[in-house]
Amino acid sequence: MNEPAPVEPEVLRMRALVGERRYGEVLRAADAFLATAPENREALYLKAVAQRHLGETPAALATLDELARLHPRFSRLYQERGHCHVALKQAPEAIDAFLRGVHINPALPASWNMLEGLYRMTGQAANAAEAAAHVATLKKLPPEVVTATALFSDGELTAAEHLIRAFLLKHGHHIEAMRLLARIGIERDVLDDAQLLLEAVLDLAPDYHPARFDYAQVLVKRHMYQRAQQEAAKLLAADRSDRNYRTLYAMTFVGLGQHEHAVELYRELLAGAAQPAELHLSIAHSLKTLGRREDAIAAYRAAAAARPAYGDAYWSLANLKTYRFEERELEQMHLAEAAASTPVADRYHLCFALGKALEDRQQYADSFEYYDRGNAVRRSESRYRPEVFELNTRRQIEVCTPELFARNAGSGASAPDPIFIVGLPRSGSTLIEQILASHSAVEGTQELADVPRIVVDLQGRDWDPHNPRYPAALAGMSAGDFRRLGEKYLSDTRVYRSGKARFIDKMPNNFRHLGLIHLMLPNARIIDARREPMACCFGNLKQLFATGQEFAYSIEDIARYYRTYLELMRHWDSVLPGRVLRVQHEDLVDDLEGNVRRLLAYCGLEFETACVEFHKTERSVRTASSEQVRQPIYREGLDQWRHYEPWLGTLRAALGDALTRYRD
Repeated sequence: MNEPAPVEPEVLRMRALVGERRYGEVLRAADAFLATAPENREALYLKAVAQRHLGETPAALATLDELARLHPRFSRLYQERGHCHVALKQAPEAIDAFLRGVHINPALPASWNMLEGLYRMTGQAANAAEAAAHVATLKKLPPEVVTATALFSDGELTAAEHLIRAFLLKHGHHIEAMRLLARIGIERDVLDDAQLLLEAVLDLAPDYHPARFDYAQVLVKRHMYQRAQQEAAKLLAADRSDRNYRTLYAMTFVGLGQHEHAVELYRELLAGAAQPAELHLSIAHSLKTLGRREDAIAAYRAAAAARPAYGDAYWSLANLKTYRFEERELEQMHLAEAAASTPVADRYHLCFALGKALEDRQQYADSFEYYDRGNAVRRSESRYRPEVFELNTRRQIEVCTPELFARNAGSGASAPDPIFIVGLPRSGSTLIEQILASHSAVEGTQELADVPRIVVDLQGRDWDPHNPRYPAALAGMSAGDFRRLGEKYLSDTRVYRSGKARFIDKMPNNFRHLGLIHLMLPNARIIDARREPMACCFGNLKQLFATGQEFAYSIEDIARYYRTYLELMRHWDSVLPGRVLRVQHEDLVDDLEGNVRRLLAYCGLEFETACVEFHKTERSVRTASSEQVRQPIYREGLDQWRHYEPWLGTLRAALGDALTRYRD
């Protein structure tokens, strides 16, 4: 949720004029303001309010249509649309509009009041009683909580947070206020604080199911799937018919890698689903992970059919890497991407899908145009700051010295079980994972979030990106501290294992934390998957990631990231000589068996032919390369970026000497 810009003084003046019922002046002021800021949310809303009160209801509805195109998650626009339909004596349309508003923002007393009256007028007694109950609930809540909830629902997080924190400071524990503060934390991705707040709420009110639902969602976001599943089971015990609880329960099986069961649960939810597109998509993702390609394609197509312009469905088909779009599908994608009504997220998904579709047709100029457009839109939605990563790199180099490692020699948990594969995405790490997971003694899991979660805990609450506690905290930790962290890592990852001696953690960004990994798991193996920089960086630029990897959406960002990665890996090689095995993707492709033997020897594993015939191994693969690693290795993909060389001069210049020193 991108928070709206601070309210301009002119908008505040228009609000005051509305309060004084000076609607003609509001309309003139709004038109003048919108001449220079045509997408301003508040000005469009106030213009529509003024138009309705001046009796220009059709014009007000037209203004609201424009507002909905630009800001579809703004609840008050639907409330105002409802008032317009009431003025036109269109009860069904008014009910639909008010319902859309309260679905986004349940703290709209005026909408609930109007719904109660409209339901009674149309003879819907049960619905009228439900609306009246919502009115009564809002009346019981303190006005500050109602107002803050409304602000939160409309994306005004800062105003909502200031109001609700002030309320809690004055009034102490209030479960709805605490829950709202936790939800603000979830939106801001401050998940540790949100988790603590929701745990406190549930201590005070263990039967408060909305808070437990929020809590389970936080656990899912923090990749604590086993605990999330336990919370979802508690919710289902209270109400087995609740579709949100059932969907959450299915998501926990996905997180735990139990995709067959997840598919069953999602398919049960399809019966009676009013909006099945996302369910079809979830089913398709699990089928793809299981290697059931044709079934996945059918489910992705069902998702696209269920919701026009569903960008994620088309991108997911493209992201199979081996799928080829039909002419009919390509035409639909072009029309949807060009439509003014297409939401931003659908638009950039469609751009990346079109980029891949046109690449497959060797229309490289048009393909690059769509990749470039998709990256620009996606980057505009991101809060990525490259200087934060670069500061962390400098601190890692300052803190993780030979003296630190010598002082803590022998620390950590001694188990040799984990094999970490690190590096940049699109560097061949999934191929290495598939090779190793084809060994009888190795468990292939997924990109585990356990090391990043330990880092978040070491950062502590109220993290300051300009003066972070981690990695500086490593210098003050004891051997016992590192042993406890190692044991915690081994314990928390056990849920992903089925009894094999070794297991793979393929979270690529763990290269940032190899000092921590060495200190807490000194006998783990660490493999650096590296790829030639032009191929690797362009591979990232044309990849739309489901979550994370925010550095991948501009040429400048990805070049800076690659260069900083080289700098940090050079440091690890210096202070931990021989600790990390580098595997160059191009060398692996050119000499598969030789590099497989090298990998297995480093991991202390006997050679097995299955590792060379990795494409025959049946297992779940969750990354973008899932279909590619189910095929024999091929060299043609190494230089695919050269088709785009005419447009990559900026990338080459930004990479600088990384183009040669990546093999140092």
